Amino acid sequence: MTYPNSGAGLRGWTLFSLLSLTVLLFATSTMLWHSELVEALRSAIRVTARTSFALFLLTFLASSLATLVPTGRTKALLRERRFLGLSFAFSHLVHGILILIYANMFPETFWNGRTAAANIPGSVGYLFILLLAVTSFPVMVRLLGFSAWKLLHSTGSWVIAALFCYSFYKRIPLHPWYLIAFSIMVSAIVLKLTAKVAVRARKSAKIGAV
Repeated sequence: MTYPNSGAGLRGWTLFSLLSLTVLLFATSTMLWHSELVEALRSAIRVTARTSFALFLLTFLASSLATLVPTGRTKALLRERRFLGLSFAFSHLVHGILILIYANMFPETFWNGRTAAANIPGSVGYLFILLLAVTSFPVMVRLLGFSAWKLLHSTGSWVIAALFCYSFYKRIPLHPWYLIAFSIMVSAIVLKLTAKVAVRARKSAKIGAV
């Protein structure tokens, strides 16, 4: 992460490369830790779900933190939001590939108690992740127009946030970790909404001062 006055630091594609490599190292080391392939895949799927969640949180809250706590670090976080988002997309791509490998190699385990309808939320999430990743480049802003681009990214971010909430909530009976993750995601949403209210209040104050 790059902060003002901190030298060259990690930014742009260097930051993306480091984060993506970290995701791959986590996934690979987790798989190597287990002797049985089925458990290795399950563990790697869980690990990449967590790296995706962490990277999404940073991307989702970047502008809110810069608004509510305008420091050098939060401004740097906002500046690198595009590359954090692309890192999240990469992490979730690895996550998806691992799920596909698991489903193809162990279909009887993967589909045990699972219906095709259960895959719909995840499919919707991947569609939005793809759209956000593809349109994360300046040329796409020009092609779509800023208003349409902003609407797409705002809608996509909220849909993905809602899907994280749903995914964690339905798994709460399985492990206490999911209650913690659900609480974190809900808190992030509250923080995001608080920042929006703060921005509107500041705009109203400026208009009133004119």
